[in-house]
Amino acid sequence: MDNEYIYIGKIVNTHGIKGELRLLSDFKYKDKVFLENRKIYISEDYICETINTYRHHKIFDMITLKGYNNINQVLKYLNQTVYVKRNDLLLNDDEFLDKDIINLNIVFDNKEVGRVLAIKKVGNNNKIIEAIINDKKILIPYHKDFIKKVDINSGIIEMNLIGGMI
Repeated sequence: MDNEYIYIGKIVNTHGIKGELRLLSDFKYKDKVFLENRKIYISEDYICETINTYRHHKIFDMITLKGYNNINQVLKYLNQTVYVKRNDLLLNDDEFLDKDIINLNIVFDNKEVGRVLAIKKVGNNNKIIEAIINDKKILIPYHKDFIKKVDINSGIIEMNLIGGMI
């Protein structure tokens, strides 16, 4: 698990003639990924490259890679997915990836009531938690108002559920 590859986005275009790449990413911890000298892995072949520069531009994350200074050198990466190794992320104890909460037990009012089945994207930037509670699948907004506490080590997610949900 420590060396697993975590999807962070997709290279959708180039910018200018000096080899800058445009990424579309909704990754939660961009500040831990888009750093000078950070290793990233491109495509399903996990080709290792190193970030040289980073900047944010409109909806894009813009990077240049070490050793590349011409658009023709980076065209091979167009439409490729970008990953980072999990153990390079250096998440704090209170930080977690979406995939980490799948299969956690849901606790509501100090009682275990169900389990997280999946995290699903809906719309542009919204996510929902698909859960099973009392043998029924329900959808819970993936929002801080509903998620009280996540404890990966204990395998639980404490939630604020509202009337009618369960």
